[in-house]
Amino acid sequence: MQQRVVITGASSGIGEATLRRFAAAGWATVAVARRADRLALLAEETGAHSIVCDVTDEAQVAAMAAEVAETGGASVLINNAGGALGTDSVESSTNDDWRRMFEVNVLGLRSVTAELLPVLRDACSGEGTATIVNLTSTAGLSAYPGGGGYNASKFAAHAVTGVLRLELAGEPIRVIEVAPGLVHTEEFTLKRLRGDAEAAAKPYAEVTPLTAEDVAGVIVGAVEQPPHVNQDLIVLRPVAQSSVFHTYRGPLVVKSGT
Repeated sequence: MQQRVVITGASSGIGEATLRRFAAAGWATVAVARRADRLALLAEETGAHSIVCDVTDEAQVAAMAAEVAETGGASVLINNAGGALGTDSVESSTNDDWRRMFEVNVLGLRSVTAELLPVLRDACSGEGTATIVNLTSTAGLSAYPGGGGYNASKFAAHAVTGVLRLELAGEPIRVIEVAPGLVHTEEFTLKRLRGDAEAAAKPYAEVTPLTAEDVAGVIVGAVEQPPHVNQDLIVLRPVAQSSVFHTYRGPLVVKSGT
């Protein structure tokens, strides 16, 4: 039977790249996102089953999970939907921005996981297995000035992932966390900086960042490991970025020995 994967936030960036990568590898795919027009185009190009769903709306999430179950189920869930808003300090940021980040990065992840766990368990009947991949960020492992609500929400998503792995211990369900560093996608930083294209370009100046396709390759590779292999936490960064505080800008060259 063809394996089937559900991917949230599939209409752009890492989610779209991951769906395309799974489809190219022969998987049946379910694309979940808010933007119907982009989902329709993605479905036409890849054969994905598309479901319009806002992961912060519990009723929509429940309906999405029911549709997944009714149309063939799934053995893999990629919790990719998420985002950042602003780079303000804790003092100057707003609860509205923090609330929106927590709703999608934490509560949305929880809602989708809770609703789809019965579907994933159905895929485990007989000797089947299932996998949950939570896409977090290095911002959920190291705090930085201006990270505020994004750090807090991704730290929370990291914690939820760890708790989920403990709670599912003994079941044939893997829980994988993928935490990328500097990734350049068409929308992430632009949305974070509220459409300021000049400011959004600065983090990527004189450096080769990760691409959405780079991250997608890591996600698909982790899912396609033998079912007894679990890569609990995968941190990936561009070679030029040694930490959230250290990004080398300019050509990478060999240093003389000391």
